Amino acid sequence: MAKKPWGGRFRLPLSKSAEKFTQSISYDRRLCKVDIVQSIAYAEALLKAKVLSQQELKKIVGGLEAILRSAEAGHADFRADLEDIHMNVETLLIERVGDVGKKLHTGRSRNDQVATDLRMYVKWETTETIILIKHLIEVILELAENNIKAIMPGYTHLQKAQPVLFAHQLLAYVEMLKRDKERFAQAYERTDSMPLGSGSLSGTNFDLDRTALAKSLGFSKVTSNSMDAVSDRDFVIDYISASAQLMMHLSRFAEEVILWATDEFGFMELSDAYSTGSSLMPQKKNPDVAELVRGKSGRVYGNLMAILTVMKAQPLTYNRDMQEDKEALFDTIDTVKECASIFAEMLKTAKINSEAMRKAAGKGYLAATDLAYYLVRQNVPFRDAHEIVGKIVSYCEESNMELEYMSLNQLKQFSDRFSYDVQRILTAEASINSKTTFGGTSTKRVKEAITRARANLLHDKA
Repeated sequence: MAKKPWGGRFRLPLSKSAEKFTQSISYDRRLCKVDIVQSIAYAEALLKAKVLSQQELKKIVGGLEAILRSAEAGHADFRADLEDIHMNVETLLIERVGDVGKKLHTGRSRNDQVATDLRMYVKWETTETIILIKHLIEVILELAENNIKAIMPGYTHLQKAQPVLFAHQLLAYVEMLKRDKERFAQAYERTDSMPLGSGSLSGTNFDLDRTALAKSLGFSKVTSNSMDAVSDRDFVIDYISASAQLMMHLSRFAEEVILWATDEFGFMELSDAYSTGSSLMPQKKNPDVAELVRGKSGRVYGNLMAILTVMKAQPLTYNRDMQEDKEALFDTIDTVKECASIFAEMLKTAKINSEAMRKAAGKGYLAATDLAYYLVRQNVPFRDAHEIVGKIVSYCEESNMELEYMSLNQLKQFSDRFSYDVQRILTAEASINSKTTFGGTSTKRVKEAITRARANLLHDKA
């Protein structure tokens, strides 16, 4: 059993069961690189604080770099009895360089060490997540641009409502993803404060230049209160919260893909490479990738609730409960990155059936609102126009007829305000191109929106 770095005041060793229960090396080993990078920078800060000599710094840095090479090659001997990655790295360092390795932790607590490691890791993963969101946006924009003429029914309550461009519906998801990207960028900004130098909770007795240390570790600023610094996990919550919203948007999109891929809709055909079959029914082609993305939103929601619950009643400052932050965070990072990546692949390889979309848009009286607006332009109050068109739709249902096939004489039976020009507004194309307000579904506005979205991506620093 390893000698614990905190074992000086204890008479009995930690039990095997408690050792297994409290270890985190099984999952926090992924922090190895950031922990070593942080330790190298901290050692350099200790040199400036006159805690280490130049020769001691050289030994420590050399030892840490050797451990990193070994870990990246898969040869590092990480042990559960050493609790976590931080104690494992320190123990390996002492084994390599001797007693000088024991000086590295001077003025540093695992509390500020862990908080700094985790912030460094979250910053990196947030950047990676933003890159994946931007790629997904690019794929959606390409799909929209390649299908700019495709017309489909827009829905409310999952009932046909008004005709829209398929590209316009896709751009709705671009807007959601833009907000997701902004949320991650904001989360990054709040994560970008360095806790190192806060000690266990009250600061450190050594003359550390925290500002210089922050700069060397890629932080733009340092934390302002040592007690908050070691006990804050808002940045973990920020990442998981932004992830939950991203997964909600992906889940909504996945639901539509699943519907569109059905025989009943027939709007989209997913590639065989992103579908699976049935072990019993030979004809089946199942949208399993989309379904799993939809399903995995639940685990991210669960992770968010888990970390909120972990943090909700903790007194200042650090408590061991906080060890529970990492599995929820790591699982969220892995889930979100995998889902965003494979969703882009699935969309990129999908085939769009614009004929089926257009056929669906030709049924269901989707130009009814346009017909009411026509009457409004003839000085009929909207509520009266609404009632008149409602009666026309009822007549069409009884006659098994679509609006666009009604003759002028038939329309005049419901209102003498109809004239020869009314039939020009009853097609899906006419309905779409009448929506010329900014943000509307007209072809002109949708093309502008695609151009604007591409320009935003091109100049986006996030």
